[in-house]
Amino acid sequence: DRVSVQARSLAVADIFEARTASDRPYKRGKTLSEAITIMGRMMLDNHIDPELFDVFIRNKLYLPYAETFLDPAQIDAVDESKIPGYTP
Repeated sequence: DRVSVQARSLAVADIFEARTASDRPYKRGKTLSEAITIMGRMMLDNHIDPELFDVFIRNKLYLPYAETFLDPAQIDAVDESKIPGYTP
């Protein structure tokens, strides 16, 4: 509650971008399903705001970014029923 909604929203976006970025020399970019699974675990561990994560997933806010910036091989199907802690 001490962190603004804007900052918590940026945290979700930043974590997603960091997990999927393929321009890092020390790691390959994760697929959508891999990144979102990691973020689900982070939500369960209270590192991500659960309500904002719900909005991110329910409204598929990750898709426009993915379609614009990710390698097509990274864009896989996201099975919402398999996201840790998320209830579709």
